[in-house]
Formats: sequence, C-alpha cells, structure tokens
Amino acid sequence: MDPNKLDKATEKMSGDGDISSVMGFSGFGKKARTFDLDAIFEQTRRTAIERSHHVLEERQKETKMEEEGESSKSVKSSVHTQRNKAATATFRKPESDSSSHSDSDSELIGPQAPPQHTPQQEQEDDDNELVGPPLPPGYTSRTAHSDDDDDEEEAEDDSDDNPVKKIPDTHEITLQHGTKTVSALGLDPSGARLVTGGYDYDVRFWDFAGMDQSLQAFRSLQPCECHQIKSLQYSVTGDVILVVSGNAQAKVLDRDGFNVMECVKGDQYIVDMANTKGHTAMLNGGCWHPKIKEEFMTCSNDGTVRTWDLSSEKKHKSVFKPRSLQGKKVTPTCCTYSRDGKLIAAGCQDGTIQIWDRNLSVHTKFRCQQAHTPGTDTSCLSFSYDGVTLASRGGDDTLKTWDIRNFRKPVNVAMGLTNYFAMTDCCFSPDDKLLVTGTSVKKDEGNGKLVFFDRASFQRVYEIEVTNASVVRLLWHPKLNQIMVGTGNGLAKVYYDPIKSHRGAMLCVVKNKRKERQAETLTQEYIITPHALPMFREARQRSTRKQLEKDRLDPKKSHKPEPPVSGPGRGGRVAAHGGTLSSFIVKNIALDKTDDSNAREAILRHAAEASENPYWVAPAYKQTQPEPVFAEDSEEDESDKEPEWKKRKI
Repeated sequence: MDPNKLDKATEKMSGDGDISSVMGFSGFGKKARTFDLDAIFEQTRRTAIERSHHVLEERQKETKMEEEGESSKSVKSSVHTQRNKAATATFRKPESDSSSHSDSDSELIGPQAPPQHTPQQEQEDDDNELVGPPLPPGYTSRTAHSDDDDDEEEAEDDSDDNPVKKIPDTHEITLQHGTKTVSALGLDPSGARLVTGGYDYDVRFWDFAGMDQSLQAFRSLQPCECHQIKSLQYSVTGDVILVVSGNAQAKVLDRDGFNVMECVKGDQYIVDMANTKGHTAMLNGGCWHPKIKEEFMTCSNDGTVRTWDLSSEKKHKSVFKPRSLQGKKVTPTCCTYSRDGKLIAAGCQDGTIQIWDRNLSVHTKFRCQQAHTPGTDTSCLSFSYDGVTLASRGGDDTLKTWDIRNFRKPVNVAMGLTNYFAMTDCCFSPDDKLLVTGTSVKKDEGNGKLVFFDRASFQRVYEIEVTNASVVRLLWHPKLNQIMVGTGNGLAKVYYDPIKSHRGAMLCVVKNKRKERQAETLTQEYIITPHALPMFREARQRSTRKQLEKDRLDPKKSHKPEPPVSGPGRGGRVAAHGGTLSSFIVKNIALDKTDDSNAREAILRHAAEASENPYWVAPAYKQTQPEPVFAEDSEEDESDKEPEWKKRKI
C-alpha cells in the first residue's frame, strides 16, 4: 500500500492533521531509507510533548463538561472513538507488511511510537479519565497506590520505633525445675537448649526440639554435690557449660553434662592471693569470654577475679585484685566481660565498680567509688550491645546506667526495685532500646515483676507480673527473641510471641504428649538358633504381657502369697509376735522351767530315751563297734584282794 494513501486515509478517519505526526506516519516514504537518528529522536521527543499537551487539554475539557452537568458517556465515546481510530491506523501497517513480505526489503518502516506510550498505559489513562476530576500532572493511579503504601509504611515505622511493641509476651510456657529458687539460667547461642540450676543443687537440661507439651527435662544431675548453683553459661560455640557454685572450684561440663574440667583449689594459707593457683573461698559468679572460646572468668570471696584457660586446669591465667581507696581487699560479687572482650568489670561489696583492661591486671582503667551503697551486693553488671553503656543492678534496690567514657556519675538511676538475691539480673533488649530487670517480693506479699525501662528516657514503659515469687534470673535471647525468667519458687518461664519470636519454645508447644505405654521388654535373653532341631528350639518371648498371661495359668507361679500367721504358729511358720527364729528361741528359753544347773542330771535325763531309741549315735557304730565285756567281780572280792596296808583303819 502506498504510504501517501495511508496518510490520506488516516487524516480522513481522525479529522485532525496532527494525528499523523502523533502516530509517526509523516516520515513514511522511500526517502526514509537514509536514517537520521538525531532527527528521529527529536521527532519522538516532540511527539511525546504534543501528546502530553493533548491529553491535558482533553482532561480539562472533561472537567468543564462535568461541572456543567453533562454526562460523561459522550466524552468517553468520543475519546474511545479517537483512540480506536488511532489504534486502527497504528496496527494496519504491520498487516500490510505481513501481506507484502517480499516488498519489505525495499520499503522501510518509519519511526516507532514513543516508548512511554504502551497499550497498558492507555488502559490506565482510560481508567483515570473515567473517574471524576482530573489528576494533577505527574500524578497517576500508580502514584496514588504508592502514596497509600507509603502511609502504611510510615505507620509500620511508627510501630517499629516503639520498642514496647517488640516485647514478646503474648504467650508463655512454664518449666518446673523444682521447689527452690532457680538461681542460674543458661541458653546456648543457637537457642536449642536451656539449662537451669537452683538452690536444690540440681542442674536440669531442657531441649526445646525434643520436648513435647509435658515440658520435661531430659537430664538432671548434681555436678557440685551439696553446693548451690550460682551461675550457668554456655560458651560462645555452645559445646561446653561453665558451672559456678558455692564451692571454691568451678567446673566445665559438656552439652550432655559430663565433666570436662575442674579448676584447681588454691592454698588458703598463703596471704598473697596472686601466688596461689586457684580460688580459696566460695565463688560468686563467672562468665565466658565473648570472643575466645577457651577462656572464662570467675570471682570469689577470697577477693580476686581470675581468668582461666580451658586447656590448662592446673593454674589460673591471670589475677585481678579489687582494692578499696585505702588499698584493702574487697570482695567482688559479680563480674563480666565487655562485648568486645577487652574490658573486665567487677562489682564489689563496698559499692564500687572497677573495670580493668584485660591485658593489664595491676591498675584499674575505670573506677567508680560510690556506685552503690557500701555493704550491699551488686548482683549484676551488663554491657549494652554497642559497648558504650554499662548497667548495674545493686543490692540497694536501684538500677543504674553508666557511660564508660565518663564513669564518674551515673547517666540514669531507677529507685524502688526490691532486690533480695545476690544474683538478680538485668539485661538489654536485642535492639538496645530497652533495659529490663526483675523485682523481689517476700512470701505471700505480692507478685514478682519484670520491669522494662526505656534506655534513652529511663521511664518505666512496661511491666509483666510473672508469679507470686521473686524474679531472680533473666535472659533475653537476641536470636530467638524470647525472654527466659527464673523465679524464687522453682519455676523457669519462657515468654514468646508467635509472630516476633523464632523457634525455641515454639517447637515444643505444638507437640502432643506422648502416651505412656507399658514397658514391653524381654524377660530373659533369647538366643536365636535358626538351624536347631525343633526339639531344641526355644519359644521366642515377645513381650512381658504374654509372659505374664502364661504365668497366670501356671499354678506355682501364680500361687497366692500366704497371709500372716496369727496365734502360736503352724506348719513351721512363726506367729507375728515371734517374727524371727531368734526371737522365737529366746521366748521359748525364757518360758522353759527346767533347771540345767546340774549338767550330769541334764545329760542323764535323755539316757533312757537314747537307750530305747538309739537313732543318733548307736546306728553309726553298730557294725564296727565291738561288744563290751565287763568283769562280773563283786565288791567284797575286790576288798579282800587289796593289801592290808591299803585298807582303811576304823
């Protein structure tokens, strides 16, 4: 088809001469064989500008028509008519090209439509034109949707900025450790296993993936005999556990509770504690190095903080000795590493907090003399995740935060937080925006609480009532986003949120309790002999149930036990008052009235019976014993034979 005729037809259909330039038909012809790219790009740009002006004019016309009360149907029909005509003119050329494929080499196709103009965009423009007043330039329906999404995202950002909404406390599970205080909690880095220790000397192991809704521990042991457990912590790799008890020797166990290492005990008669190989008094706390998996630290009543190496158990690695201003020995009650492991901090009984460089054990790097009330036990020190802030939980019912860059005064102080335990915890939330600690209560005088403070403003933003006992231990695992709490009545509670938390307690609450089955074990060892003769084969015993059924049919095995004997006894059985043979014999001896003081008479008393019924002695010598022959001389003859000098004179 001739391009000139196509242009004329297009002008007739559209009624507007600009349509050819808009649709790109004005450049048709054999002259377009030489491509001028600059001219094509310039024409495309002008076409896009003209089209945008044209669309704006149409929208303004529609607005005026709507204001005048005219129906929008005519507007739509006119617009669609023009669009259909343009589309017809647009898509005719490919048909002609396909019909005359042989002439396509000689005839070149003109510039294409602008890349911004697509059928999908036309449909969107139609949708925009069908709705009321026009939209401002550059504002489309897609932009409107994006603005709605932005509003939703802003609302989500507002909720994200509120750290209280991130607290996972919608659900909880309760693990029954015992009846006494849970004084130690430890969770491995992956969050798969929890270990609890208490005043009852027990250490219990809990596996979230292996538990069901019965929530039973898979192992319980007493690693330190009759010493209360003070602290439990998994190493960085989670393969060993540090056990700190009231003993002077810390222990290291593996994941299954078997002993790996026991620290050596020092010589208590040496004055300088730096010259002893280990602690000489009760331990108060301990923790692992956050970067080095073989190193851990302990503090004791002997006035030292010692670091240890897992590979050398015969001697400590280094010794830090807290001192008062007068240079006297003070007792450290808690100790911890900084997040990078370069600093060692200890809280002491005289109210001081002393911080050393890990590699310089002589002088302190930071020191606050009156951090807490002297004479009280600082129960916990915890560094924030950014390593700048240090939180301290004091025995004077306070919670304080410190900036280690300016360690003279606390940044914030919270009062009225009752503390009755020497190991009450405080910790930071995983996003470092909240600080949480527990409160203590006396028996039947209220509920222990978890109190949450905003780190910046240090305002009480949230509280959780745990149980009618003190809240002692506390963990907020950053990976699981779950809070573990140890209480004073032997419970270990786990708080979680199904949406915000991951794994951990959520693995065991979905498993049903296993039904208790009767133990079906073999009563005796069964030897399999497949080639034995039938007469020598043993019947295989499947379970105890079938064996018990067979035993019930056996009159000997199912014989009813004889009842206790009442009365003097019968059939060789002794009555209850003579329960044993010895008591029966003693009783008969006491009741025997015979007098055996004369041994000759006692023996001759059985002579007649022995002669009449010779059962014991005579039959044994019957065949070999000769017959006795006695002399039959009289007494008179014997007296006559005696000499005269032997005769007694009368």
